[in-house]
Amino acid sequence: MAQKQVVQLGDGDRQQLRSLLRKGKASARCLIRARILLAAEQLTDEEIVEQLEVSPSLVYDVRHRFVREGLTAAVQRRPQPARPAARKLDGDGEAHLIALACGAPAEGRAAWTLRLLADRMVELKYADALSHETVRTVLKKTKSNRG
Repeated sequence: MAQKQVVQLGDGDRQQLRSLLRKGKASARCLIRARILLAAEQLTDEEIVEQLEVSPSLVYDVRHRFVREGLTAAVQRRPQPARPAARKLDGDGEAHLIALACGAPAEGRAAWTLRLLADRMVELKYADALSHETVRTVLKKTKSNRG
């Protein structure tokens, strides 16, 4: 069985959580997590789940994050990872890819493969790096029949 994380709030932490709840200006997620931490000192997980009407996994996660990472991490949301660039190919690059795919295949090949097309687009410097999956999604958008 997993070891239970024991929540021991200091006076400053307790005061900060109560202040957060008293103001009520934070998101509902922050407020419920603050309530869980305040209740975790005195109640069992089952009692917290029943009183606050939350899932047992949420109680476990809040306890765990508080013990491992501290008060702010337990109450606040984690920052989202940076999103990758939306498009690897612009309209010009897509047009060149479609023209390449509709043209004669590479020497010694009967037809273009997605990986060959991606490698050829990088060779021709239409993109710094290109995956076969990007080539697939671009070609899927076209109505061309290559064979």
